[in-house]
Amino acid sequence: MEIKTYPYGTFDNQEVQAFTLKNEAGLSVTCIDYGCIITEILTPDRNGTLENVVLGYDNLEGYLSDVTYQGAIIGRVAGRISAAEFELNGKTYSLDKNENNNHLHGGLTRFSNVVWDSKVIEEEDRVGVEFTYVSEDCEGGYPGTVEMKITYSLNNKGELEITGTGIPEADTLLNITNHAYFNLSGDVKRDILDHELTIKSSRYIELGQESLPTGELIDVTGTVFDFRQGRKVADGPNSEDEQIVLVGQGYDHPFMLDEQEIELYDEASGRQLAIETNQKAVVVYTSNTMEGFTMRHGEARPYQAICLETQGAPDAINHPNFPSIVVKKDEKYYWETKYRFSVK
Repeated sequence: MEIKTYPYGTFDNQEVQAFTLKNEAGLSVTCIDYGCIITEILTPDRNGTLENVVLGYDNLEGYLSDVTYQGAIIGRVAGRISAAEFELNGKTYSLDKNENNNHLHGGLTRFSNVVWDSKVIEEEDRVGVEFTYVSEDCEGGYPGTVEMKITYSLNNKGELEITGTGIPEADTLLNITNHAYFNLSGDVKRDILDHELTIKSSRYIELGQESLPTGELIDVTGTVFDFRQGRKVADGPNSEDEQIVLVGQGYDHPFMLDEQEIELYDEASGRQLAIETNQKAVVVYTSNTMEGFTMRHGEARPYQAICLETQGAPDAINHPNFPSIVVKKDEKYYWETKYRFSVK
């Protein structure tokens, strides 16, 4: 196993470094310390051909102008917070408004657009990078200073493990995720409509206007949201379900997990991605409205990739029936998601 470090560019007078982690099977993961962004994952198909299975850009400038959060760590809170405000301990907090009247993915200064400190990990059974960043009190409008630590590690089992921890100095909200856009065809040869997705989830969160949760948990039975036995991603975009139409003819919905396991499979390449997490939900986004800009593999287009954002329920602070994302002072927040790449 090996890890290589090299310069990637400059942002705000800070040097940005890239790190490539590689295991003995040739699987490699490249990430940068700007936003903890995963820029590339090379993994073999059933014939052993190594190809990239995530979207991204060729250089730092692409990520600096990106508005789709490609490959980044999202925080302090993933997803939308309605009206960009919440109440905690009897006090109302106003957050950055960066999507209409709402707060999205941490606001203006967020985990995804700052340079993190980094430390290389080299052990007998894994290689990785430990990123740290101090989010100061009132950053984005959130109370309490919190030092976040994000760790990416790769082993010879084909597993990329990401963990995130933080201990706030005051009661606050934390709900992070990674925003990688997956396409298992390899080098975006095809869209993801023929990918098969399996999610052990019997309920999804209904969305209203501006893609905000209504607070209602909907039974998936008999709908295109039932992925319990596995189904093609295309089933959603090809349907006339009102929820599908609402978000641009695809999925952009949170699913509450009955079991913390998710699988994505591309039959043509044989690539399979198995995801294990300690989170209670996953947001599935099929890049329905992604267009109008150029990426590594050409013009962005709908259904070019799929995000599987393991996290707590979006806007949970404004819906008492959702699991809480409040983290108490001096309490440890812990997020973990493991991505296992294989072929069949």
